[in-house]
Amino acid sequence: MLAKVRIALWGLVILAAIGATVIYFTRPISPSGAMFGGPFEMVATTTGERYTQDDLKGRPTLMFFGYTYCPDVCPTTLAEAMGWKAQLGLGVEELNVVFVTVDPERDTLEHVATYLSNFGSDVIGLVGNEAQTEQIKRSYGVFSEKVEAEGSTEYLVNHTASVFLIDANGTFFGTIGWGEDTQTAMNKIRRLTGA
Repeated sequence: MLAKVRIALWGLVILAAIGATVIYFTRPISPSGAMFGGPFEMVATTTGERYTQDDLKGRPTLMFFGYTYCPDVCPTTLAEAMGWKAQLGLGVEELNVVFVTVDPERDTLEHVATYLSNFGSDVIGLVGNEAQTEQIKRSYGVFSEKVEAEGSTEYLVNHTASVFLIDANGTFFGTIGWGEDTQTAMNKIRRLTGA
């Protein structure tokens, strides 16, 4: 009897594995043909104009999702990104740094532009309404959620903290994790840019 139960359980495991494989290989692919990235439309702080996935083409990009009221991760990551860029001697023509707000409720275009001016004149901020923000988050597999801040009337936002590396074709190249070693991060950027 126990042998029959084991056989039945192994049969279920095999069926689950086959089902997962079928789902993986038949899931929808974005219009670009990539499994990461896709269509989005935001407004850029640098121009005040529409910014889409097509604007990522032409030069490599470091893309980071965050919000201006972030107490630690966002300012640290932006400072690190600009530091990596400076240490590698990369100008605006060699590497974009793009900051996408996940807090459309508070992060207006003007507020994000002022915030980013603390990190350099060439950081591109992307701002959108709620629907546009959700769309770009879906396109890049980014998570964010509001959380109450203890002892404060303001909320915090938990969010994906990785920096996305996007090549000059607008294609996903890799990530730099939160707290990753500086040399490792810079080696990834060297590979991305050919620096």
